[in-house]
Amino acid sequence: MGNRFTCMTKKETKDVGSRSKRMGRSQRKLVAEEDLHLQALSMALQQHQLSQRFEGSMSRRIGSTSSRRRNLSDSFSVNKQVQWWEQLHSTGQAIAEKCIWKKYMANSPCFQKQMQFIYQYTYPTSLPALCRLSCPVLTPPKPCHRRLQNSILCNLHRNHVVAYVPEILENIKIKKFVLIHGEGFGAWCWYKTVALLEESGLLPIALDLTGSGIDLTDANSVTTLAEYSKPLTDYLVNLPDDEKVILIGHSIGGACISYALEHYSEKISKAIFLCATMVTDGQRPFDVFADELGSAEHFMKESKFLIHGNGKEKPPTGFMFEKEQMKGLYFNQSPSKDVALAMVSMRPSPLGPIMEKLSLSPNKYGRGRRFYIQTLDDRALSPDVQEKLVRENPPEGVFKIKGSDHCPFFSKPQSLHKILVEIAQIP
Repeated sequence: MGNRFTCMTKKETKDVGSRSKRMGRSQRKLVAEEDLHLQALSMALQQHQLSQRFEGSMSRRIGSTSSRRRNLSDSFSVNKQVQWWEQLHSTGQAIAEKCIWKKYMANSPCFQKQMQFIYQYTYPTSLPALCRLSCPVLTPPKPCHRRLQNSILCNLHRNHVVAYVPEILENIKIKKFVLIHGEGFGAWCWYKTVALLEESGLLPIALDLTGSGIDLTDANSVTTLAEYSKPLTDYLVNLPDDEKVILIGHSIGGACISYALEHYSEKISKAIFLCATMVTDGQRPFDVFADELGSAEHFMKESKFLIHGNGKEKPPTGFMFEKEQMKGLYFNQSPSKDVALAMVSMRPSPLGPIMEKLSLSPNKYGRGRRFYIQTLDDRALSPDVQEKLVRENPPEGVFKIKGSDHCPFFSKPQSLHKILVEIAQIP
């Protein structure tokens, strides 16, 4: 079953003009769709040719996104696969991506089967995934029916107009993103962002700070920002001399980004503060939250969220909000499944790092390229406070996410992803 492919020259097409007039509307639509489907194959091959210029392992990138695509069974069987692949590769052309996607989503099994064929029986689940997929597989696909071979080759030899091919990766010079979580969180909180960046062909890595996520260090033993940021600084130290990364810091993680800018500015292309503590010289990360939590002195004495890891008679070593308060402060717009994940994953935060005053110089930190992303439905760090941070310590660019709580990686992952890619594309 399925759509039938036909191959005719221009002259033959004219000869059957009278027959076309007698065709029903549905039949004419089917023929037009088949033609479009065949052209779509050439689009995939065009992307394959472009992908040869991308750096990094293509197979690794495709492997990293395979879980987000459906595996489909092989429905083709015949021979001469290598010869057919070489011919098809040499005649690859492209058509407009949006038109392709419209037809792709229009329940056309014929087109989907052909795209499965090019992509080794896996296909993207979104337009960005289709447009930005690093490349199709680098090995010849399974053989298909002889009639399909001839039909595709004939259609690809027509003089189609080559339309827009996404060049997003070519516009991004720095492809490595390092994601730094905020207080209580871990690398796990970035799972949506990591998947979206990987689908775009970028190279994200999410780190657990000391005493966070699956790091086994007791958070009560972490007393300085240098200790807290050690996984990040170790990563930067081990980068090759000619490599740079884009840093993204969430909430208190912004202090780690500032610390890294001061000490490893040569390794950082851009620093993105995501509703984060973008402090100035001599300021403590805690000071950013003073409007919500009160003065540091009051918090250290009266707060019921403090943890005394060394005994009640000694200064507090960490803090953690109660679950219901976390839901109200952090997750007021987040999906319930992500909230449930956070409730079983969050850990106490070390207190020392956020009470430490940062020393930031204009020659190092001041020369870093900083960007700020504001979250406009944030109850942990209100939009007014975020606006104040931007006003007192102006970054190169400011972006806003409407309807996002303090955790846009949960509540607005697509909007966050779009902004991250946009910032990465800034020269």
